[in-house]
Amino acid sequence: MRQTSSVLYIAVDVLIPVRGSSFHGLDEFTAALDHQGIPAVWLTSRSRLQFDDPRRKYGHMHPFIAEDGCAVYLPEDYFHLRPASEASRTKGAATLRLGRFRCIPVAQALPAAAEALQTLSQDTGVPVVTLRSLSPRELVENTGLPRREAELARQRDFDEIFFFAGASDKQVRKFLTEGRTRNLQFRQHGVLWSTAIGSSVQGCIRALTKLYDRALRYHAHTVAIATSDLGASLFPFCDCTILLTGDKSEGASQDRPDALHTRRLPLQVPELWERLMAAITTRN
Repeated sequence: MRQTSSVLYIAVDVLIPVRGSSFHGLDEFTAALDHQGIPAVWLTSRSRLQFDDPRRKYGHMHPFIAEDGCAVYLPEDYFHLRPASEASRTKGAATLRLGRFRCIPVAQALPAAAEALQTLSQDTGVPVVTLRSLSPRELVENTGLPRREAELARQRDFDEIFFFAGASDKQVRKFLTEGRTRNLQFRQHGVLWSTAIGSSVQGCIRALTKLYDRALRYHAHTVAIATSDLGASLFPFCDCTILLTGDKSEGASQDRPDALHTRRLPLQVPELWERLMAAITTRN
């Protein structure tokens, strides 16, 4: 691994949407990062299978964090070292081989979340429908995705995707409150929701930081780049934070006290990527 001044953690779901075009200039930005030898760890709510196409399109060869902080996926021989020795591994740090990746799980693997979701639905009387249970036609109708992409959307390693079937707002609040008492984490994605047991962006970053520190033999400066919907879950765990403003998800999170020292860059400015690179390579 090349020497680097920084390791980036970039929430990319707004920059590379499931539907529609990616932000113009992203490919040049990723190429510039590679030229500078700066690793960029991508964060996404998508699964590893959904993320294959974006990674190939942009030539992304670094680790990524998928399913809203459920796991870290390492390309083959990326670090040229094991994530942890056999003697020092804990249950949560043990690695798995998933497809072409070495995976460091943080959340519990399926079917744990799926079974907990069904039990919660039965106990609360709040009906839910999982993507896994739909027919191919129903899957396309409910996701709004083409057949192939819709099939990939429901193939997960850790979290379970679902939606509420005619539940009132009161019932939804009851469901979420009770679920959290059972250590379930929930993330909303439009009309769809995901649930996992033990997901943690912090845990993923902690695991990767240890690996980068061991590989580099020093601690590289960590930089987080995100829009407001993911900033709160990512920013507290990095040395420098950059908020991309102007997306549809932007809201009250900008007023949080922990965002006072966060740099803000508008998504729509023509020189976005140049300004981002300058912010990454020049520290205050």
